Amino acid sequence: MLTLKEKEIKRAVKEGYARIAKQATSDYASRWCSGDADIPEEMSKRMGYTDEEIQAAPPESNLGLGCGNPVALASLSEGEIVLDMGAGAGFDCFLASSRVGPSGKVIGVDITSEMVEKARANARKGGYSNIDFRQGDLENMPVADNYVDVVISNCVINLIPNKRLAFREAFRVLKPGGRLAVSDVVLLKELPEFVKNSTEAYIGCLAGAIMKEEYLDIIRSVGFKDLQVVAESRFPIESLISESSGGSAPRYPAITPEQEKEVADSVLSIKVSAVKPRA
Repeated sequence: MLTLKEKEIKRAVKEGYARIAKQATSDYASRWCSGDADIPEEMSKRMGYTDEEIQAAPPESNLGLGCGNPVALASLSEGEIVLDMGAGAGFDCFLASSRVGPSGKVIGVDITSEMVEKARANARKGGYSNIDFRQGDLENMPVADNYVDVVISNCVINLIPNKRLAFREAFRVLKPGGRLAVSDVVLLKELPEFVKNSTEAYIGCLAGAIMKEEYLDIIRSVGFKDLQVVAESRFPIESLISESSGGSAPRYPAITPEQEKEVADSVLSIKVSAVKPRA
């Protein structure tokens, strides 16, 4: 059961990403979870996507939202069933689709109807037949138990108020022996109060982040084994909190360079893998 505050955060996130989905260009979106106003293609390269991957997906699916490449992390095989938690406009789903082939299947779940509609439109334009985009809460996904081989997610779990429920859902839908591959944002130390209390910072993949060890402990607590932090890197937050960010990016109170450094030193992007044990 979500608390009143968690419900308010969830509503704000849903409304924020609905606005992103409606934008005609990706400049707005690329500032939110990637922390940069560069074009999405450049941001995607910095997050670990190859030129071939970027060109392979429908252009309108790449909104520059993310903090890693969970598709590469997942090491997908032909014929597998993949679930993307927080699929957005479908970018990672389209990449996964080519990896699993016509004998495989990709399910993209997103809470925002506008994102689901955008992803479905991208799938129609690209002629994808093995992807199913579904609207639903990540704490209660419209996916059967023990159904998928791999769960991926890209900079989304931090947006969910109750992260334990989300990871419990990932565990539920995975087959025994199934794999989890997640890119996300975590903390090395607590954020300043002005960031933690900012709704815009929550939508911007910042205020909802939790301490790294707490994040990993939650994954273990729901039943996952063989948990590994495959990679970690600094999360670029300067343009998120800078007065000069401009555009429609999340806005924060003016802060000193020292405060900006404090925030930057608190945030980390990590890539995590784990396995659901066999019986």
